[in-house]
Amino acid sequence: MGGPKAVPAQPPAPAPAPAPAAAGRHSYELLIRGGTVVDGTGAPRRRADIAVDGGRITVLPPDGRHRAAETVDAGGRIVAPGFIDVHTHSDALAACGDGGRDGEAVEELRLAPLLQGVTTEIAGNCGSSLFPALPERLDGLTDHVRVVFGLGAVPPAEDFDGFAAGQDPALRRTHIASLVGHGTLRAGVMGFEDRPARADELDAMCRLLDRALARGAAGLSSGLIYPPGGYASTGELVALAEVAARHRKPYVTHLRDEMAQVESALEEALEIARRSGAPLQISHHKTAGRHAWGATVRTLPVLERARAEGVDVLCDVYPYTAGSTVLHALLPPWANEGGIGALLDRLPRPEVRDRIRTSIARGVDGWENTVGNGGWDLITVAAARRHPAAEGHRIEDLATANGIDPVEFVCDLLLAEQGEVTIISHSMREDDVRRVLTSPLSMIGSDGVPKPGRPHPRWAGSFARVLGHYARDEGLLSPEAAVHKMTGLPARRFGLTGRGTIADGARADLVVLDPEAVRDRATFDRPLLAPEGIGTVVVDGRIAVRDGRPTDERAGRVVRVP
Repeated sequence: MGGPKAVPAQPPAPAPAPAPAAAGRHSYELLIRGGTVVDGTGAPRRRADIAVDGGRITVLPPDGRHRAAETVDAGGRIVAPGFIDVHTHSDALAACGDGGRDGEAVEELRLAPLLQGVTTEIAGNCGSSLFPALPERLDGLTDHVRVVFGLGAVPPAEDFDGFAAGQDPALRRTHIASLVGHGTLRAGVMGFEDRPARADELDAMCRLLDRALARGAAGLSSGLIYPPGGYASTGELVALAEVAARHRKPYVTHLRDEMAQVESALEEALEIARRSGAPLQISHHKTAGRHAWGATVRTLPVLERARAEGVDVLCDVYPYTAGSTVLHALLPPWANEGGIGALLDRLPRPEVRDRIRTSIARGVDGWENTVGNGGWDLITVAAARRHPAAEGHRIEDLATANGIDPVEFVCDLLLAEQGEVTIISHSMREDDVRRVLTSPLSMIGSDGVPKPGRPHPRWAGSFARVLGHYARDEGLLSPEAAVHKMTGLPARRFGLTGRGTIADGARADLVVLDPEAVRDRATFDRPLLAPEGIGTVVVDGRIAVRDGRPTDERAGRVVRVP
């Protein structure tokens, strides 16, 4: 009666688990003494000591009388909950048997989030997860995840349990949760065909999704610029989001267009949320390409109105004006139909390359067309394992140096790399990034694509950049608001009970940082430089970073969301 009620921007946090029995003692495993607590709720900072026993927190008065086996002096520092990166593509970074890729370069990638205070990552974004994989579709899916994640010989898992078992505890520096990728679901049931799902196929996808969510997956994600997710109708997505809604888990979407048609794409996402009842998370909200610059002045009020009308919608954002994705996603949808194998079969043909040029120049109905909205001069190569000399260079410049046009160069590079090329796209405007960062509906996610080469610096710098550049130097956010966007807000959105706040009984994932010194150092030329000002990081009650340097602890685990 009376219409839908507005959804609070900050819903009540779940009650933390009871404090451990040891909380009444005066000796603890770890004591963080003398710090200023910013607790993740958005509340004003306060002085307190933080004790840790059995991987749980006890908040103590700052009277200096407490004792512990190890004490961290946090005087002049902020003590915050461990940061939660809500948008990563790190699914395979700590996978068992990662194709022989283990070494200094990959370990540096594993360390990058930890060194900026991230203790929990949410993977499976943009429609691509490492599960579920039906045996009859395994070959096509293996090619797909190899290109997306740089997996080498690691196959996708049959289900969420298989994904969890495939995370090597000897490699896990941080905790990991995972969404179920709609693109992986679709490919696993019906391959990479550009057609509507039959009723039996949609039923099969719903059953697989229901099982994964019941076993602890964090929600459903879609990537509607990527094949095969982009081949789905709105109705297909509604049916799957209804399954997520029954589990009270979110539908997390990379919109069908973040460029010229971003507003209509946003309306589709809101329609899916309204019809399904699922909480809606807009991934890495942006308005990219010259035809969409400035459109956040319209998109953010749309989200605010929808929330006021009862749609549980939030978004995430990374603090950069460049994005990153796989190179083949810049090609028109028809070129990618059938999967990576079919694409590689097409690319040698001159008539296919001519058609790609025409599609970019004229556009294709319903296609985002990143290059048409910007240009090859805004696209740089981030990772091309067989051609490291190309990394860090603009595609337009590489094509000129080779005496060919950019489409010829791109097709040749994709063939030589078997499709496994990652790029960086300089496509956004600073005022749009700032508007989304300051929105009360936004939280922070890196959208990190951690592959060797020259990855986007957001994987190593996003959280430190928000705290240092945007909060302290630019004054766009208070430290309390910035930390809330990195901790309490994402923990509530994704059902990470006991994480994201500093409270008695909460899980002991913590960051100690210097508010005057914290800053990102990662650049596009040196993308994995660790930040400054992050002194101590505690993961599951164990010190994983001490004095800004990693320890030998591997305390990360797979997080199952009930």
